[in-house]
Amino acid sequence: MLKVEHIGIAVKDLANAVPLFERLLNTNCYKTEEVLSERVKTAFFQKGDTKIELLESIEADGVIARFIEKKGEGIHHIALEVEDIKKEMLRLEKAGFIILNTEPKLGADNKLVCFLHPKSTNGVLIELCQSIQ
Repeated sequence: MLKVEHIGIAVKDLANAVPLFERLLNTNCYKTEEVLSERVKTAFFQKGDTKIELLESIEADGVIARFIEKKGEGIHHIALEVEDIKKEMLRLEKAGFIILNTEPKLGADNKLVCFLHPKSTNGVLIELCQSIQ
C-alpha cells in the first residue's frame, strides 16, 4: 500500500453536498464524473494530499442508494493506492481477504479499482486503486 488515496462519502444529492463540502473544506470541487461501472456520480475535493470523494447513486437500486437506505449518508469506503493492483489483489486473497471482483475495473479519477468485502476488513469497505498511466 502506498497511501490512503481518498475517503468515499455516500450522499443523497451532489447538488446539495458539493457546496456544503466546498464551504467545509474551503476549496472547490476539482472534478465531477459519472462512473457507469459503479452506477454513481462522483465529486472530488483535495486539500494537500487528502482527497474526499462524494458518491451519489444514479439508480434507485444502486449500491450507494442501498447503502444510504440502510445506513444513511456518511463514510462509504476508504481507498488505498497501490502500485500494482493485480499483484495486491493476489496477495490479499492469499492472506484471507475476500475480493469482491475478480479483475480490476475502471473507476473514477483515472483509476483501476477493486473492493475488499467488509466482512474480511472489520466492517470497513476497502477500495484498492491504481492510477492508469
